[in-house]
Amino acid sequence: MPFSCLPASLYPDISSGERTLAEWFSLAADLGLDGADISVAHLDSLDNAYLDELRRQAHDAGVVIAGMVTYTDFTHPDPVERRRNRHELRQYIDAAARLEVDFLRVTAGQNHPGVARADGVAWAADGLSAWVDEASAAGVTLAYENHAIGYVWSYFDFSQAAPVFLEICARTAQSGLKILFDTANLLAVNDDPLAVLDEVLPRVAALHVSDIQRAGEFEPVLIGSGVTPLHKIFERFRTAGFNGWISVEEASKTGEDGFRRAIEYTRELWLN
Repeated sequence: MPFSCLPASLYPDISSGERTLAEWFSLAADLGLDGADISVAHLDSLDNAYLDELRRQAHDAGVVIAGMVTYTDFTHPDPVERRRNRHELRQYIDAAARLEVDFLRVTAGQNHPGVARADGVAWAADGLSAWVDEASAAGVTLAYENHAIGYVWSYFDFSQAAPVFLEICARTAQSGLKILFDTANLLAVNDDPLAVLDEVLPRVAALHVSDIQRAGEFEPVLIGSGVTPLHKIFERFRTAGFNGWISVEEASKTGEDGFRRAIEYTRELWLN
């Protein structure tokens, strides 16, 4: 089973330049991971030479760039912005292919004030489905996440709540769009992650393992110390024969020790 990590706790350091992506790759290798996930917010360029160097840095460290997260905002009320996001996603697909990324995280968009549910669902389904075939042809899996809030966003995700997420899943069912399932985000709005997982499990291509302090609030904590039903979620995946990437979303801000503890806990959880 391949394990990776999305280093959310390190985002401020990477954004400021205090830590480079090359240093993140080295840490991921030291943590015994197979892959190291990255955010498009931390790419300096989409030029081939830069991307080739980034891929080489990961390879030299001994990991692959398993996943890359985008912040597609297909629910923006301005159609110009929605078109810009669609064009930008096409560029990220090409970049992911160049980096040999396995899965590219896509999102519905922000919960912009005044956007009606019917409009947001339609816009999101349209944008999420637009480049699925092109991504597949490039060897990249587009994976739509039951998301909470993006690093570069002002609002929570339009589809964070289960009914909206599942409606968009239904609208994109025939497109080939896959799912990136996050273990805690639904619980943050008092929805049942197990019930939603039962609906989408056959489409799940990758797993984000996260945890929160209490139901009803988005407050990330060290994985295994919160209230997310991780044992039951993992049991569902094992029973289904899941063999995709398990990505530890480390957002507890407890330092490198937090990364080690979260990854060790997740590995043990999968085996037990």
